[in-house]
Amino acid sequence: MTGTPSEDDVTRLRIALARISRLVDRQVSGGGLTRTQLSVLGTVARLGPLGAGAIAEVEGLNPTMLSRVIGKLEADGLLARSADPGDRRAVLVQVTAAGEGLHRRLRRERTELFADALARLPDVQAESLLVALPAVEALAEQMFAPDRATTPDPGVAGTRRVRT
Repeated sequence: MTGTPSEDDVTRLRIALARISRLVDRQVSGGGLTRTQLSVLGTVARLGPLGAGAIAEVEGLNPTMLSRVIGKLEADGLLARSADPGDRRAVLVQVTAAGEGLHRRLRRERTELFADALARLPDVQAESLLVALPAVEALAEQMFAPDRATTPDPGVAGTRRVRT
């Protein structure tokens, strides 16, 4: 970047992203689940079965909070715990058929919401957003794990952590 962004520009970006997030949450029902619960479900659906430590690392949650979230999702029939065959003391968490169904429905509905909104934008604005996608992904990665994020080459798309 050739200069420091103004406080107003940073505020505009923060507000726009927050508005989009709230709108998606309102328009696409997660069956009464919280953002954190939906995120954990999505992580296990995409990457599972996983141990609790791996989920905590991906989600940035402490073990107590994660245990509560997994317990709620398990009680709702969306996740299941089982003994790790490699270490009987450890537990693996996997998505159930109901959890997979919910995850796919939410992902499809959210994708359709964004696709419809992009289609209504002028072509130049939609293209600008897609060109900026690697930068937005890098910002998300930097904010999620500032100690692990690296500065990507401006001409190369950064590592993506795709979320639900």
